[in-house]
Amino acid sequence: MEHQLWFTWVLNKLLGGVVAALLGQLALVNPWFEFVRPADPANPIPNYVAMEILVVLILVGAGLILRSGLSVENPGKFQHLMEVVVEFVQSTADEIIGHGGRRYVPMLGTLFLFIAICNLIGLIPSLATPTAMIQVTLGSAVAAFLYYNFHGIRQHGILGYLKHLCGPMLAIAVLMFPIEVISNVGRLLSLSVRLYANMLVGDILEKVFGGMVPILVPVIFMALHIFVSLLQAYIFMLLPAIYIGMAVSEEH
Repeated sequence: MEHQLWFTWVLNKLLGGVVAALLGQLALVNPWFEFVRPADPANPIPNYVAMEILVVLILVGAGLILRSGLSVENPGKFQHLMEVVVEFVQSTADEIIGHGGRRYVPMLGTLFLFIAICNLIGLIPSLATPTAMIQVTLGSAVAAFLYYNFHGIRQHGILGYLKHLCGPMLAIAVLMFPIEVISNVGRLLSLSVRLYANMLVGDILEKVFGGMVPILVPVIFMALHIFVSLLQAYIFMLLPAIYIGMAVSEEH
């Protein structure tokens, strides 16, 4: 059993009973959901879920603080920082998706900020990196997968999107359609496993080498962790932008 973090302990004390009851009822209603029944009803919320909730609370809190202090004439440092982030996401959307890319900036920016904070929060003592768990990265990948396919269907219609997956020539549709379907499903693995493996390995290396050589080495690995965290967050934003561009592109 994993060591329970203090924030996980707080959530389980406040919400554990309600969560355990809901998961138990879900398992009773449908046997397919038996796997959600908590092994420990007193502590149904695992660390990675607690860390995700904490990251969401951080994002919501930061958004409220930013909104309350917005100013055109005298913007603060936090507003300047977030304007840089927004402009960065907008430029990525314009470059990758092209015309109409700005409509996808909220989703792409949310993915970037959520993944970045999830990656970095493990640097804080007594907290953990939720993206070092495959459940978190796979869940984020599923959200991106559903999002770009939804917009592909919205852009072309269901039949048009299916035709879009068949390639430019109907003669090769029998070959192209299964390849495109497998490719789309493979994107879930591409997004989730890459991020999960990088963050898991980074955490392991930091703990191992930091424990062996406690002077200077932890600082080096923390700097490396920050670099990899931001890089992986950017990749997790970039790839869905590419997938969106492919899904909504018009044939000419």
